[in-house]
Amino acid sequence: MQNATMAFLGAGNMCGSIIGGLIAEGYSPEQITATRRSEERLQAIKEEFGVQTSTDNIAAVASHDVIILGVKPQMMKELCDQIKDQVQQSKPLVISVAAGLTTETLERWLGGNVAVVRTMPNTPSLLRCGAAGLYANASVSDEQKQVAEKMMQAVGIALWVDKEELMEAVTGVSGSGPAYFFLMMEAMQQAGVDVGLTPEAAKELTLQTVLGAARMATESDVEPAELRRRVTSPGGTTEQAIKTFNEGGMQELFSKAVQASANRGTELAKLLDQ
Repeated sequence: MQNATMAFLGAGNMCGSIIGGLIAEGYSPEQITATRRSEERLQAIKEEFGVQTSTDNIAAVASHDVIILGVKPQMMKELCDQIKDQVQQSKPLVISVAAGLTTETLERWLGGNVAVVRTMPNTPSLLRCGAAGLYANASVSDEQKQVAEKMMQAVGIALWVDKEELMEAVTGVSGSGPAYFFLMMEAMQQAGVDVGLTPEAAKELTLQTVLGAARMATESDVEPAELRRRVTSPGGTTEQAIKTFNEGGMQELFSKAVQASANRGTELAKLLDQ
């Protein structure tokens, strides 16, 4: 891992967070190159992280062991067409952080017989507390899998799936998941205002409660269901709230929402491949 050189093509916010995480973990900035069309943005990346920068994607592919594809999904085919001849010559590990694009599609766009890892990070990766799913095609070696895993662990947790269709489930749970909690925070804040709190107080109480609950769940060996039971006294106030949620079909609604997200991921993959 420490000896692999990496080029981030189309280095936006997500790639920037990964670069920052790698450097914080002791990875040398001299082994990293970031590319973008915008010289202004490249200068900002260079000043922040001290990495090499370039507007030449082909040269970056030629001189690095690992290529991270960071452009938007709609721009990916154009990028692959641009670099595929060089990819076929140098045979780097290719890692995609773009949503919806399958390893089969990416490998085909890159000319075939390419080691491709598909990963789905989420926005908390920007704070190095992200969650990412990873899937490797058959051309990826065990050593290359370790490189990809270590890279994503620099910004959070990284979990492998053994079937690519499960990447859509990852998208439904963790990829889209932060938005579910933001929506819940909105609802809790408004509910607090509805029962008489000021908007400021409702917001502060909601955000700290979410933070505290997340820390209890992640820092404890106890399952979330048991943590819920421990704060739900029979006949108490929490029990009434939980009962209301259950009567409203909260679990079924979450299941439908995650499935809808996963289904849309599958649809987008088909659309992007056309």
